[in-house]
Amino acid sequence: MITEDAVPLLAPPESLSDGVVSLRLWRREDVPAIVAAVDDPEIVTFLDRVPQPYGEADAHAWLDAVELGWADGSFAGFAIEVEGRAVGSISMGLKPDRTSAEVGYWLAADVRGRGLTTRAARLLAGWALRDCGIERLELRADVDNVASQRVAEKSGFTREGVLRSQHYSPRIGRRVDYVMFSLLRGEV
Repeated sequence: MITEDAVPLLAPPESLSDGVVSLRLWRREDVPAIVAAVDDPEIVTFLDRVPQPYGEADAHAWLDAVELGWADGSFAGFAIEVEGRAVGSISMGLKPDRTSAEVGYWLAADVRGRGLTTRAARLLAGWALRDCGIERLELRADVDNVASQRVAEKSGFTREGVLRSQHYSPRIGRRVDYVMFSLLRGEV
């Protein structure tokens, strides 16, 4: 049984960086970068809950939600920063038991293929599992999103299986199967 004083609440770390990728809090000046990146057709395909067309008001609403998550300790949302530029997003939302969380990410098209999301996922996982009291991280990837599955595997997540027909996507007009990955505290 988890006691109230043992329940982890997420708080921003002082810094998360491996010398190439840094995870930092989002800033309002990142809105143009968010809008430009999220307008990418690949992101739209696999993040079907993202409004389309995506505009500045949507980015501000996302930042508001991230700030609320940090304020109540239930959600950690970071900008992935490379060479002083926000190039993507990685986040972690606590599950109701507050000892497990789900990871999600996206990266701007112009910087894909350089291992940046893998680096970001390793940074987030290390922080979550070592410093936040999280015992299990979960990551779901659409079975058609091979790139996201590769990131999960290269980040140390273990493929557990396929969650069949888990979600209906009105944007693509079908139910989606997700590959479930996990990473446990002792595995980082």
